[in-house]
Amino acid sequence: MGKLTKKQKLAAEKIEAGKAYSLKEAASLVKEITYTKFDASLDIDVRLGVDPRKANQMVRGVVSLPHGTGKVVRVLVLCTPDAEAAAKEAGADYVGLDEYIEKIKGGWTDVDVIITMPSIMGKIGALGRVLGPRGLMPNPKSGTVTMDVAKAVKEVKQGKIDFKVDKSGIVHTSIGKVSFGVDQIRDNAKEFMATLNKLKPTAAKGTYIKSIYLSSTMSAGIKIDPKSIEEI
Repeated sequence: MGKLTKKQKLAAEKIEAGKAYSLKEAASLVKEITYTKFDASLDIDVRLGVDPRKANQMVRGVVSLPHGTGKVVRVLVLCTPDAEAAAKEAGADYVGLDEYIEKIKGGWTDVDVIITMPSIMGKIGALGRVLGPRGLMPNPKSGTVTMDVAKAVKEVKQGKIDFKVDKSGIVHTSIGKVSFGVDQIRDNAKEFMATLNKLKPTAAKGTYIKSIYLSSTMSAGIKIDPKSIEEI
């Protein structure tokens, strides 16, 4: 590890080694230890007691964060001409079909979410090589393959996120920005954790939520006591 900057040292001193903080304390502390000049993202990392290699222990879901993510989400809607006007009205940044399919084939992926309709999935299958590795492939489970593309655009713009457990059993997602108030951070974290708890696979044995860490883009992780999530 390289030399710590003065600010990193100050930040590190504020986190008590081995201590598990309450969600409220962590939400306040993460704001204190973030010294970036930009509005850093707030991330939550949850280690689950699951074996993601087993299909029946895969954890994947969607959650609408009460205060959104604070990020500008660029949305592409691939739809039939009759749905284009509604998609644009709902706030989609890009709307079309064949021209965008050609652009993506050429390597263009300058968006955060792609929403499409079931009837068009046949055309999009060929884009899997480009979209798959970037996590952009539309999926009915995450609500990005739907007949009502306008509704899906609104939800994504308002802070609906999808998440899934990685190979090492960790769910990592962004739940806001450092500029959020402590209560906003807490509300978003509680909503995310409540959704995660509902998704516990029946095949998972032992402790489901093994550890929770809250951090910002450049900060160290703050350990959270799982029991404190329920506190008001």
